[in-house]
Amino acid sequence: MTLVLVPGLAGDEVMWRDQLEGLEDLRPEVADVHMRHATLPEMAAALLARHPGPLALCGASMGGMIAMEAARQAPGRVLGLALLGTSARPEDEEMRGIREKAIELFAQGRVREVIEPNAAMAFHPDHARDPELVGRYLEFVLRAAAGQLIAQNRAVIARPDARRHLPSLRCPVLVMCGEDDQLTPPELSREIAQLAPGAQLVLLPRCGHMLTMEQPHAVNHALRRWWSQLERPTDRPGS
Repeated sequence: MTLVLVPGLAGDEVMWRDQLEGLEDLRPEVADVHMRHATLPEMAAALLARHPGPLALCGASMGGMIAMEAARQAPGRVLGLALLGTSARPEDEEMRGIREKAIELFAQGRVREVIEPNAAMAFHPDHARDPELVGRYLEFVLRAAAGQLIAQNRAVIARPDARRHLPSLRCPVLVMCGEDDQLTPPELSREIAQLAPGAQLVLLPRCGHMLTMEQPHAVNHALRRWWSQLERPTDRPGS
């Protein structure tokens, strides 16, 4: 079984640095399908094609949306889901308006103007004062550049309502969120945990949206406990 880490919007392996190091013995792989395809269903299908066999998917934010869609498309292959700081709901009109405005500014080349003032919202106030942490975040978001920010925001706007299929999940589900997450508030994680049978909900204190970077040891500990619950068939047909 392959453990695949699915980044959030504009994210890459940098946001998983502490997991790649702390969970090295599990040999996790970082997906990049959000950088290569236009819609969440296409991203999920590409992830399943690129990583054959049974999978354990750990997705953060947009990555969690991709992971849920992959589980919908191939329930027989996804043997575990870890959903970090994400939402199963479709886009609401308020957030759609905010994203559309940001897309307009990105198209004008005003990426830094949009991203830098809002970086603090991704972190707990204590961590937002850490220049190294915020700098690492800004580095990978700005590296994604306007084209990816536009495409990925459009994909998130058009995302399906994942709540419809969560009750049919039969794999171990870990739902994790920062208690002070301003971008995907804990109520969204509580909703996922209520819909997915037997899901475990973990809320991390003194933590915002970027929990893999803000509370890496707590995240790694929870992921190891989740991993220990997963079946590991030697040969399971795809679906």
